[in-house]
Amino acid sequence: MTKADLVEEISRQTGLNKKDTSIVVNEIIGNICRALAEGDKVELRGFGSFKVKERRARKARNPRTGAGVHVPAKLVPFFKASNELKARVNHDGIRPQSL
Repeated sequence: MTKADLVEEISRQTGLNKKDTSIVVNEIIGNICRALAEGDKVELRGFGSFKVKERRARKARNPRTGAGVHVPAKLVPFFKASNELKARVNHDGIRPQSL
C-alpha cells in the first residue's frame, strides 16, 4: 500500500475529500519524523513504536576490492511492532504461499 492508496482508503471511509485527507496524512508523518529527529519516541497503541537507535562505528569491506572501509557511527530510525499488530498479521493477514 502506498501513501496515495492510504489517502484514498481513509478518504473513502471517512467521507473527507482527498485533499484534506492528504493534508492530515502528511501532517501525521511529518510529526512522527519531527519527533524522531528531536530524539523522542513515538508510540501508537495497537500498532507499534518508533524510536531512534545509534549504530556504532564499524569496519566493513568493499565487496568488489576487498579493501577495508570505515563506516562511521550513525542514527537510524527503528520500528517495533506491537503484540496486537503481530497477532493480526499472523492470524488475520494473508499468508504468503510457500514455493
